[in-house]
Amino acid sequence: MLSKQSIRGNVKISLNDEILTKVQILEFNKEWSEKEELLFRRMLKQGGAIKIKGRKFEIEIEESTTMNSRGNTDAPITPMDYTENDVDPNYIRR
Repeated sequence: MLSKQSIRGNVKISLNDEILTKVQILEFNKEWSEKEELLFRRMLKQGGAIKIKGRKFEIEIEESTTMNSRGNTDAPITPMDYTENDVDPNYIRR
């Protein structure tokens, strides 16, 4: 049986172009078999469309942006420049 925690905040689930709440999804879940629930759990992870008991659910996963403690997105890591034997003198290996 699904729980509220199994449906993450970055997942939007819609039925007939209407976004469902967690409580509504849990009500639908009571009618499902184990196989249908397992399939729904997989779709929660990857997104897509699924039809269970004649109802077509569309699952969209919003991309999460990793934020630092200040609320800003982290800058990408730039690779260290080196050419064969030339190594950055400021790089210290511990």
